[in-house]
Amino acid sequence: MPALRHIIEAQQFDRDAMADIFRVAREMEQVVQHYGSNILNRRVMASLFYEPSTRTRLSFESAMRRLGGDVITTESAQEFSSAAKGETLEDTIRIVGGYADVIVLRHFESGASRRAAAVAEVPVISAGDGPGQHPTQALLDVYTIEREIGRLDGISVALVGDLANGRTARSLCYLLTKFNDVRVCFVAPEVVRMRDDIKQYLSANGVSWEESTDLAAVASEVDVIYQTRIQRERFGDRIQDYEQARGKYIIDRRILDKMTADAIVMHPLPRVDEINAEEVDPDPRAAYFRQAQNGLYVRMALLRMILAAR
Repeated sequence: MPALRHIIEAQQFDRDAMADIFRVAREMEQVVQHYGSNILNRRVMASLFYEPSTRTRLSFESAMRRLGGDVITTESAQEFSSAAKGETLEDTIRIVGGYADVIVLRHFESGASRRAAAVAEVPVISAGDGPGQHPTQALLDVYTIEREIGRLDGISVALVGDLANGRTARSLCYLLTKFNDVRVCFVAPEVVRMRDDIKQYLSANGVSWEESTDLAAVASEVDVIYQTRIQRERFGDRIQDYEQARGKYIIDRRILDKMTADAIVMHPLPRVDEINAEEVDPDPRAAYFRQAQNGLYVRMALLRMILAAR
């Protein structure tokens, strides 16, 4: 595959590129088991987060350190960086790029990663921008499906929850179009249904999709249930809409009993009340903690592929 530089959107990866990334990710699993590598010794990663994050930020920072690199970080850049003084994102990126070899950026505005890449002298990796995209999450999601199900062609996926605001579900849809005979079912409250642009993209790229209001019926027909949180922070002052959506679709023992023996439950986390932890966590089909661990391997692979040859 061509050398990686910026990682801005899921669409930039074809299935050959993903195969290369996943091959390196499997190597990274071995690196972690053998206590790390020094391949990125003296390299510096800046993690610049304008929105709260635990998994993504720590995953990237752990990935960099396990490869022998160093990290400079701010987890509340909107409040505690020069952004609070009115500095533009572009100027911040120009400055931080002088301190680091790669910038991992999370921002509250869709398109922020593309704006950053346009002015950056070093690679920019999107760690999520508003309700737009989260490409590295999509890569680890596809990696997880391959590892858990054993194939990517011919899979059926139910996307559940806040699909209007869910950048993880949107990004996963873009990557699912790279595979053959994929079927997608959207299960969401009316106020957070998947937006038309994703439906049109799926149709244009040969992926069949449908919408349903019955999660129990869908559960028996899919390989993957990809549950997402109803995101309170995306509703602003629309409290009534949030309350209408919250708690409508919950994975519990009733849903597990409908699923096939080799299907899996995924979730990008954090979760609130959309998975009954007591009933679902012990089930071997609950893949979400393994999914989060896979994020470390995929992000290690991306950092290695971006920085090792520079």
